[in-house]
Amino acid sequence: MDFGSVLLIAIGLSADCFAVALGAGTSGKAISRLQMLRVSLAFGAAQALMPVLGWLAGKTLVNLISDYDHWAAFGLLLAIGGRMIWESFHSKDDEAKERDYSRGLPLLILALATSIDALAIGVSFAFLSVNIVVAVLTIGIVCFLITGMGFLAGRKAGQLLGKWAEAAGGIILIGIGIRILLTHLL
Repeated sequence: MDFGSVLLIAIGLSADCFAVALGAGTSGKAISRLQMLRVSLAFGAAQALMPVLGWLAGKTLVNLISDYDHWAAFGLLLAIGGRMIWESFHSKDDEAKERDYSRGLPLLILALATSIDALAIGVSFAFLSVNIVVAVLTIGIVCFLITGMGFLAGRKAGQLLGKWAEAAGGIILIGIGIRILLTHLL
């Protein structure tokens, strides 16, 4: 897998984090730079850790399903992307906007919840020719930056953009899955 594809995956995975940061930014509640930094670091770290865990799990399965690995990667990306698109059009909990998610257990739970998709991506990386170190560093850094951008954009943008950002991330992941499948089949 080339760096461009890894970068697009990183952007797609960051859509949930962007949407959360955007929602927090548009909530009208004052958010300090320290809070933005904590959330961005936690999201970036979780997005970088989860693909490693998925990759390790996938490496144990790679010999069992190597003939079908492109289908597995396609299926995982399709499922993740489809879920992201579906969730982008369903309302989030309004009560969540009133809580401070920038520290402690709430931050940990939110970071893990937004990075579950990255775990599945890591499994698909095990079936593909991916430099896992470059991939997870790219994913972590891109997520950190995009989360920060979400907070900044949230101050200026409406909540509608958050829905479209998450849908766009899902479409990107599905597109990459189709590309992987077509590359192996053609």
